[in-house]
Amino acid sequence: MTIEQTRKLVTSIPGPKSQALHQHRLQHVGHGVGATLPVYIDSAHGAILVDVDGNQFIDMGSGIGVTTIGHTNEGVVKAVSEQVAKLTHTLFTVTPYVPYVEVCEILNAHMPGNFVKRSALFNSGAEAVENAIKLARKFTKRNEIAVFDHAYHGRTNLTMAMNFKNMPYADGFGPFAGSVTHVPMSYPFHDPEGMTGEEAAQRAINYMEKRVGANNLAAVVIEPIQGEGGFIVPAPGFLKALSQWTHANGIVLVADEVQAGIARTGKFFASEYEEGFEPDLMTIAKGIAGGMPISAVTGRAEIMDSSHPGGIGGTFGGNPVAAAAAVAVLRQIEAGGVLEKAIHIENIMKPRLLDLMAKYPVIGEIRGRGAMLAIEFVVPGTRTPNSAAVDAIVKYAHTNGVLVLNAGTYGNVIRFLPSLAISDELLIEALAVIEQGIASL
Repeated sequence: MTIEQTRKLVTSIPGPKSQALHQHRLQHVGHGVGATLPVYIDSAHGAILVDVDGNQFIDMGSGIGVTTIGHTNEGVVKAVSEQVAKLTHTLFTVTPYVPYVEVCEILNAHMPGNFVKRSALFNSGAEAVENAIKLARKFTKRNEIAVFDHAYHGRTNLTMAMNFKNMPYADGFGPFAGSVTHVPMSYPFHDPEGMTGEEAAQRAINYMEKRVGANNLAAVVIEPIQGEGGFIVPAPGFLKALSQWTHANGIVLVADEVQAGIARTGKFFASEYEEGFEPDLMTIAKGIAGGMPISAVTGRAEIMDSSHPGGIGGTFGGNPVAAAAAVAVLRQIEAGGVLEKAIHIENIMKPRLLDLMAKYPVIGEIRGRGAMLAIEFVVPGTRTPNSAAVDAIVKYAHTNGVLVLNAGTYGNVIRFLPSLAISDELLIEALAVIEQGIASL
């Protein structure tokens, strides 16, 4: 597919065809399924989305970090086309097939840690988290789970209980799974001034020891960079100290790499940024298969093997078409250049974002790693969250052909998840639109 990698507006946003389709949608799709920007996408390639009206948007969200190597990546399209013509489904737990095993082999090779690894495949990030918890409980013979303030882990019953934010993920959907305790996260922008990562970790550890008891904890689950929480990067030393404590107490440490993993930050996994942070299990999804639905739990062989046969899995888990797509993505990362592109994007974007922060007092902080960057907006002169500014800027960007996403517990963060196929020119153009939106406040 050839789509010119340019922003182009030919109608108002949303255009007439999208407006008509949206009215049709409202008649047939449950209203609980939201729409951030109700333009109906007809095609996409690289970093450009084309809607039914012919408008072309610079995609700075990548389906929330899914199309990491670009829309309709040639290698992914080829792998999917060949696989779908060959084998679409058998159910791996009945009659296995090779692509499933290939995905597991690659993930095992790249998960950090000097120990034997195994993997299992599922469909979504939430499923991966659920199964990581099942395995941790089975292995430790304990029940309690600890998660962190500002965390997001999914929309299933257990993961809703693990999320920090009630709206929109959990409101009115209870009762929720029990044995889940929320503990303080390292959030440098809002923590007491000068608090180190080690001090923030001790704060969390003290809470867990008093509230739950280390001997009762099956798992501690943490995003090495929090996604929906607003791309919160914990202070240096936080993850290492947490890792040391969990290992000393026989607690399974689960790194939720669903949004931050698979080359997004400039490393295979975001966990690699902190030396001494050694998760026992990782949950992986989003960017792993170029848009096809697949997820994984990867980790210590003894934990992965603790379940009885048939205890984990599912009808569509590790579907051969999705697995073939994942192999294509992972092999491209292994071939080189992908991780470097994520760092290149950071080098293009971060100086420009810092320039904006110096210019506009409504910006409180710039943070993130690689192609996972964010702006936190505040009431000028304070650290009070400013969600109204984010709403206005996001609306401005959308109507001017740039798709961006908000985030954050308080809705005051704009997050950038551009595909690694994006050009420097499109990045700079997208940021120019964002600045125009800020200037218009």
